[in-house]
Amino acid sequence: MMSNSETASEHTRRRKVIFCDFDGTITENDNIIAIVKHFNPLGWESIVDDIVSQRITIKDGVGKLFRLLPASQREEVIAYAIGNARIRNGFAELLEYCKLQDIEFLVTSGGIDFFVYPLLAPFDISVSHIYCNGSDFSGDQIEITWPNPCDEHCSNSNGCGMCKTTIIRRYPEEQYIRILIGDSVTDFAGAKLAEIVYSRSYLTVKCKELGLPYIEYETFHHILDDLKARQSRED
Repeated sequence: MMSNSETASEHTRRRKVIFCDFDGTITENDNIIAIVKHFNPLGWESIVDDIVSQRITIKDGVGKLFRLLPASQREEVIAYAIGNARIRNGFAELLEYCKLQDIEFLVTSGGIDFFVYPLLAPFDISVSHIYCNGSDFSGDQIEITWPNPCDEHCSNSNGCGMCKTTIIRRYPEEQYIRILIGDSVTDFAGAKLAEIVYSRSYLTVKCKELGLPYIEYETFHHILDDLKARQSRED
């Protein structure tokens, strides 16, 4: 929505950019939760509860979850993660629309490289536009690596793991209309920065609590319809 001081021409001069979550957003399920639930290591439920309730940081929590799994199970973990995931309806159509409309599309994921990259491989998304966490299977347990840390402006004291707001801040609001698509605790901070928020699940609950505007979606078709309607109004 345009502010009172913003003219239509100023609004359209800014390029649109989408920051899209992966787990529970591009995919229908949360892949990290699905993995630990399937392999069922002792103690995983309490760690997940601590993450969701924000008693521990996402970085600490995800690291703890994967340390419960032996690195010797690498092939089984990867095979399950890839085989179990389902891409949400309308994703390919949204990507095609973004290309046609010159909307930059970034995947900003708290997920892990060993399932994020293979699941996105069928889609034409540049690797430079995919941000996620890494993995190390060289030790006794699976270790998660963090190639996208928080910048000095993040309020989470480097606890994000993959810091979505750091990526968003690289696209200043003076030049971009920033659009966030998400579903969970990892998307809360980004929703405060974005001008347009497409939400579902826990992100919708949190947006209501924080009084943030949002548009609910179930499939990417809902998002696509809304983007087209906005574009029509701008034209």
